[in-house]
Formats: sequence, structure tokens, C-alpha cells
Amino acid sequence: MDPMDIVGKSKEDASLPKATMTKIIKEMLPADVRVARDAQDLLIECCVEFINLISSESNEVCNKEDKRTIAPEHVLKALQVLGFGEYVEEVYAAYEQHKYETMQDSQRSVKMNSGAEMTEEEAAAEQQRMFAEARARMNGGVSVPQPKQLEETQQTSLQS
Repeated sequence: MDPMDIVGKSKEDASLPKATMTKIIKEMLPADVRVARDAQDLLIECCVEFINLISSESNEVCNKEDKRTIAPEHVLKALQVLGFGEYVEEVYAAYEQHKYETMQDSQRSVKMNSGAEMTEEEAAAEQQRMFAEARARMNGGVSVPQPKQLEETQQTSLQS
């Protein structure tokens, strides 16, 4: 593969986050196995090449169907064409899981945003309540009266 085959970028520009890849590599191996830095770099390069290969083939499948956007089906077809058919079922299951989790996340965010509208007064009261809780925690559970509370306490004791 020519270094400039990746749409307008040199091969060195296309990479994966090293820390994330290192974490994935370590999670896949037994705890007592260590991986040399050179081996980690090689694995990361292999992953980049694999992604380039699948992306390129997915693009070809997409073009053959006169589509302009690569869809998951194109990626699955590319896996078949490249001889990775044995992984299609597992990749599809991962894709379905991703769709499900994404849907759950979006539903959660909708629930949090809808119906949670507060008036400015309610928001200010909630903020004051939260500040009071935080102060109580900071003071070891002892509630320290705030200026407004002190005024009310003084007025009550003067009336008595």
C-alpha cells in the first residue's frame, strides 16, 4: 500500500490512540504476560493496516452499489470478500450491541432533558439546597447556619 493511499494523508498521520490500544492488548492477555514496546507498536500498526484494508474494500462495495455512504452492510460484505467471513456473525453481534447501547444512551439523555425544566426560582432553590448539603458534608455533618438562617434564628430568639 502506498503511503499516500489514505485520503490525502501520509501513513504516519493515520494511527490509533496508543494508550487505548495498549490497554486493549493488556486486557486480552493473561496478567502474567508482558508485551515488549516494539511488539505493541507492531500490533498497533497491524490494526491500522487492517482498518485501512476493510475501509478500502467497504468503499469498493459501496461504490459498486452506487451508494455514497458506507453502511454497516458494506463493511460486513467487505469482510466476506476479504476472507474474514468467519467473523461476520461476531462483528454483526457487536454492531447490534452498539446500536442498542447507543439507543439506550439517547433515551436516557431525552429523559434527563425532557420534563426536567425548572423555573429560575426552582433552580436557585435547588442550588441553595445542594450548597447546604455540600457545606454540611464539609463540616463533618454539622450544619452551619447561613446568614439568612442566622437572621431568622436571631429574630425568633428576640421574640421569645
